[in-house]
Amino acid sequence: MTATERFLNYVAYDTASDENSPTCPSTEKQWALARALAEEMKGLGIDNARVDGHGYVYGSIPENAPGLPAIGLIAHMDVVDCVPSAPVKPAVIENYDGSPVTLQNGDVLDPALFPVVKGAKGKSLIVTDGNTSLGADDKAGVAEIMTACARILADPSLKHGKICVGFTPDEEIGRGADRFDVQGFGADFAYTVDGGAVGGISYENFNAAAGRVTVHGRSVHPGSAKNIMLNASLVAMEFARLLPPQERPEHTEGYEGFYHLTDMQGQEELATLSYIIRDHDRARFEARKARFMGIADYLNGVYGPGTVEASVKDSYYNMREVIEKRMEIVERANAAYRAAGVEPWSEPIRGGTDGARLTFMGLPCPNLATGGMNFHGRFECIAAQDLELMTEVLVRLICE
Repeated sequence: MTATERFLNYVAYDTASDENSPTCPSTEKQWALARALAEEMKGLGIDNARVDGHGYVYGSIPENAPGLPAIGLIAHMDVVDCVPSAPVKPAVIENYDGSPVTLQNGDVLDPALFPVVKGAKGKSLIVTDGNTSLGADDKAGVAEIMTACARILADPSLKHGKICVGFTPDEEIGRGADRFDVQGFGADFAYTVDGGAVGGISYENFNAAAGRVTVHGRSVHPGSAKNIMLNASLVAMEFARLLPPQERPEHTEGYEGFYHLTDMQGQEELATLSYIIRDHDRARFEARKARFMGIADYLNGVYGPGTVEASVKDSYYNMREVIEKRMEIVERANAAYRAAGVEPWSEPIRGGTDGARLTFMGLPCPNLATGGMNFHGRFECIAAQDLELMTEVLVRLICE
């Protein structure tokens, strides 16, 4: 079975996660794909294929050449719920000519708006019907890992150390590494297969924190409010204005960090703001958090103690701090790309991955490409040839 065939099978499973759920996995429907993958792994001959009590799928292939490292391959099974996730109805456009594609619902996938799609010219482009996401993030990674394992198991001439396979739930809501069994996984190092264009390897990501602001106001009848009312919503708006407007996601790129307002609610007596704070540089990251808290102190000086409560909680850190001491892991991936005829390239992740947290949990884990494009939306797509090419990269990555 090809990676493309597996991918088209996996996207039929609705695996959207839910950040408002306290369970793990966060949605019951993620269990179906987890169990199906474990059964498929058993059918391939992968050792100890299993689903644990939290919906994580594990398995391994024993070494057939002593002295080689134990390498892990990891992808996540869940998809975002910010757009409809089912029913996925993929269409394959053979020999894509690079022009705008009218999807089944009438929406247009236009390379002028999504220039990354131009790279799929001449390939078999897999698109949605326009009503849902496709699920390439990250069922493409799952399909590529499974197909690479199948090829390796079918060819005893391929020499390798222990191969450790892991599929996680709830990555899209930031919980994919929460219950990952690093020690039981058994890898010396690993790679998440969860990136974009083929050739990419990422070993830098944002330092991340969540910021929360609560404003306490004082409500009275507006007709008699002079020198008495304190409108919490207006103070919250003032907090937002005191953060630099040019340091928002819509105005930043590359290594530029940001403050991002994700949610706001407010009335006269109570208002809340939720932020994510991001920066690749640890010193600038700490300065951003200090500025955030400093604005609360300033407003309390204006309106009185206790008016504004602010908190910051770190989410994850830049894995480069660890990976730069293990650059042979990156070089191994670069060599695998080149062996498959692809020139590798690297760029910082403007976000985070399971790999970032796993790296700080003791499992160095850069991120590799899948070939997917336009993640987290109805215009998500991937080329069949890139699914197969990334499978070849993984085989070369693992085998000597």
